[in-house]
Amino acid sequence: MVETVAVDAGSAPTRGRVVAWAFWDWGSAAFNAVVTTFVFTVYITGSSFGDENVISAQLGWALASAGLLIAALAPITGQRSDTSGRRKFWLGVNTFVVVAITAAMFFVQASPSYLMLGLFLVAAGNVFFEFAAVNYNAMLAQISTPSTIGKVSGFGWGMGYLGGIVLLLVVYFGFIQPEVGLFGVTGDNGLAVRVSMLIAAAWFGLSALPLLLRVPEYRAPQAARRDKVSFFRSYVVLGHDIARLWKTSRQTVYFLIASAIFRDGLAGVFTFGGVLAASVFGFSPGEVIIFAIAANVVAGIATMSVGALDDRLGAKPVIMTALIGLLVSGLAVFFLHDGGQIVFWTAGLALCLFVGPAQSASRTFLARLIPAGREGEVFGLYATTGRAVSFLAPAAFALSVTIFGETYWGILGIMLVLLVGLLLLIPVSARQQQIR
Repeated sequence: MVETVAVDAGSAPTRGRVVAWAFWDWGSAAFNAVVTTFVFTVYITGSSFGDENVISAQLGWALASAGLLIAALAPITGQRSDTSGRRKFWLGVNTFVVVAITAAMFFVQASPSYLMLGLFLVAAGNVFFEFAAVNYNAMLAQISTPSTIGKVSGFGWGMGYLGGIVLLLVVYFGFIQPEVGLFGVTGDNGLAVRVSMLIAAAWFGLSALPLLLRVPEYRAPQAARRDKVSFFRSYVVLGHDIARLWKTSRQTVYFLIASAIFRDGLAGVFTFGGVLAASVFGFSPGEVIIFAIAANVVAGIATMSVGALDDRLGAKPVIMTALIGLLVSGLAVFFLHDGGQIVFWTAGLALCLFVGPAQSASRTFLARLIPAGREGEVFGLYATTGRAVSFLAPAAFALSVTIFGETYWGILGIMLVLLVGLLLLIPVSARQQQIR
C-alpha cells in the first residue's frame, strides 16, 4: 500500500518555483473575486440592463451553459496536455484568453443593448478559466514533493484569497466607492466598473508571468506518452482511461464523487454568504464588502497555516475536520440567527476559517492518488464532477427557503450538502496501491 505523487524529475521543486506557481493563484482572484463574485456580475445584473430578476435568470443560464461545456471538455483538454507534454503552454494560452476576455468587459456599457455581450464574456471567461485551472492544479505534483505537497497547495490557495483582498481594496476604494475615483473615473455609464475590469485583466496577466517564466515545461513520462489522436477520438481514449482508473485507482474515483458533493457545499458557503448577511442579519452593501474582505483574510491565513498539518497528518483528516467545523459553525448561524450581526461576524468568520483548508486539502488528496502522468486528465475529471453537481447547493438553499418561507432556513440546505459529502468521504482510503 503506497501513497505516491508523480514529480517530474526534470523540474525539481524549489522555493522560487513554488512562489512563482502560487502567484498564478494570487492573480486568479482577478477573475474569481472581481469578475464572477463581487463586481462585474453585480454590475450586469443591475437595473441599468433591464429587469433584475430576468437578468439574474439569464446569468444563471449563461453560467449553466458554460458549466456544460466545461464538464464535456475539461477531461479532454487535461488528457491532451498530459500526453503532449505541453501543460504549461496550455496553461499560458488559456490564462491569457481569460485576460483578454476580462479586458473586453470594458466595452460593456450600462445599457440593455450590451447585456448579451456581458453575459457571453462571463460565460466564456468561466470556460477558459476552468481549462487553465485544470493544468494549474495538475502542476502541483510537479513543483512539490510528497512531504511538502500540502504546504505548497495551502500556500497557493491562501495566496489566492490574499490576492482577492488586495485587488478588491484597489478597485473598490480606487474606482467604485468614490464619486470621482483615481484618474478622474466616475460611475457614469458604468465606467468605474469597466475600468476595474482593465485593472483586473492586467493584474491576472502580470501575476501569471512568474509561473510561465520560472517553472519548466512538464515532460510526460514515457509510459504516459501516446501517439496523437483526433479531438473526437480523445473521448474514446478517455472512456478507456476511466475504465482503467476504476480498475487500478478506484479510490480516486470514489474521492471524485465525494469531493464533488462537498466542494459544491463549500462554494455555497461563499455564494450565499452575502445574501444571508444582508437579508437575515441586516448588513448594508458596504458592510457586506467589509465582511467579504475579512472573510478572505481569515480563509487565506487559515489555508496557509493548515498546509503543514496536511503534510504531517494527511489530507483526509484535514478535510474531515474542516467539514465538521463547517457543520458546527453553520448550525450556530442557523440557531442563533436572532442574535444580530455579532452572530454572523463570529460564526460566519468561523465558517470561512474552515472553507479554505477543505478546498486546499481536497486538491492535495487527489494529487496523492493520481497515477503518474495522468494529472491533467484526472484534474479535468475533478472539474467535470464538480460542475456535474453544481446545482446541489443552490437547489438545497432555494428548496429550504421555499418550504419554510424564511431565508435563514437556506443555511440548513447548504449544511445538508456538506453532510452528504462528509459521509461519502468517510470510507474513501487515502492510501492505495496503484497498478500501472
